[in-house]
Amino acid sequence: MDNFYNKFIGNIYSKTSTKSEVTSQILFGEKFTILNKNKDWFKIKTSFDNYIGFIKKSKFIKIHNPDFKVFSPKSPVFKKINNNFVKTSKYLYFSSTVSNLESEKNYIRFGDNIWVNRRNLKSINYVEKNFKKILKLFLNTKYLWGGKSIDGIDCSALIQIFFKFNRVFFPRDTKDQVKYCKKKSLKKFQAGDIIFWKGHVGLCLNRSKFIHAYGPRKKVLIMGIKETINRIDKTANLKIKKVSNIRNY
Repeated sequence: MDNFYNKFIGNIYSKTSTKSEVTSQILFGEKFTILNKNKDWFKIKTSFDNYIGFIKKSKFIKIHNPDFKVFSPKSPVFKKINNNFVKTSKYLYFSSTVSNLESEKNYIRFGDNIWVNRRNLKSINYVEKNFKKILKLFLNTKYLWGGKSIDGIDCSALIQIFFKFNRVFFPRDTKDQVKYCKKKSLKKFQAGDIIFWKGHVGLCLNRSKFIHAYGPRKKVLIMGIKETINRIDKTANLKIKKVSNIRNY
């Protein structure tokens, strides 16, 4: 049976322990199926990218017909108190999806007295073709293995998030992305080129600049393409495995 995640963001673990590796994350409104369950944990498979892992057991939404998706990196969640919308400490993250249960002023209610500002949303069918616009939202975000939000993101999630927002399938992990992507003939680098190394991936913004969530620098940053290739070769002894282009998918 389908379920929809109703926490604002959650970790997906490799094992049934919070001390195990966080392999990915799941966002509000994200659809998943339960493969197995025990006292405290669900083994799940996400519907968007078929990702398998473990999340803490809880009650989740059974029916979710989203009207909007979040287009800001981090959108504040509000509560309505005495006809005023009061900002809480919670946030919805980029690409989360919400239903329009009620509209008032410029706010959308998407749950039990939880509201979001309409200006931070796009229609669920909205398509953003400008990959640079999306990836640059995450500039200076800290590098976080398994992360996929402005609070922390890894290299493969930075590429995948463009596709997730546009509801187009793309694998989660670099090892699967490199298998999935079509190889292009390597003449000159151009905007949209995805460069893969073993365990790392990033994207060319133009013929000379490259954006990636770079572990050694602990954040998402823009570097020169040649500088990046030389640095990875020198520090990790890794050569380019494949070059593809984001426009092919």
